[in-house]
Amino acid sequence: MAYLITSLIKKKENWGEVKRLCIDEISKRKGHDNFVTVVGDIEGGGLLEVIDSHKQEEIIEVLRQQPVAVREQVKEVSVDMWGGFAKVVQELFRNARLVFDRFHVMEYVNKDLDKVRKQVEGKEAKRGKNAQKIKGSKFILLKNNVDLRDDEREQLELIISQSKRLGLAYALKEEFRRIYETDQTPEMAKQQILAWLEKASSVYCESLITIREHIDGICNYIISRTTSGMMEGMNNKLKLIKRQAYGFINFDNFRTRLLACCSH
Repeated sequence: MAYLITSLIKKKENWGEVKRLCIDEISKRKGHDNFVTVVGDIEGGGLLEVIDSHKQEEIIEVLRQQPVAVREQVKEVSVDMWGGFAKVVQELFRNARLVFDRFHVMEYVNKDLDKVRKQVEGKEAKRGKNAQKIKGSKFILLKNNVDLRDDEREQLELIISQSKRLGLAYALKEEFRRIYETDQTPEMAKQQILAWLEKASSVYCESLITIREHIDGICNYIISRTTSGMMEGMNNKLKLIKRQAYGFINFDNFRTRLLACCSH
């Protein structure tokens, strides 16, 4: 293990005056559960580090190479809800506020909504009734209501009119999204989310557990509206680099290419 961690540490130049970070993972090879961890500068928009691991202790060992003064000036870190990232932030960025990326949180809610859609569609198919009206409705149900065209809005009304449960699940998804978009304090948002969790318990399941366990980091989004959106955009660029290179066998070459192309 000591040799493995040592081999992971390829010290990069000092990050400088970085204040807000995002940490995410990308797959080294399409279709393989083989991830590297990437660290980005939210304000500068550049890639800071690429780590050949998705293990908490190895990520910590690599990022610890940044001086304490650099790490202590970081005020905010946006991550997804993988538990390892939260522990990395707690260990290394002691002055940073942990923010769970809102788009990852909404992904959990949307997955629960889609499960309800599939259940309702299956039930209606057995009854031989409204399955065709619900089939193919995933895109419209998951799309933000404010972004729907007039024809999509009409189609949505037809879809949710077929099932009270599906209609409720959709309304709850939109209510949760509006909490994010309301101008309020984290404390107010927390009270709204707790109330939402009670209402949603009749329809949703897995997302409720996740949200309850991460509620403080979710509500921290309200303070600065920080997301990992820049990393999602960067991931597209990283995927393009991987395709152009037809995969990288040597991680050091992979890391060097990514940093050269994506650093600010």
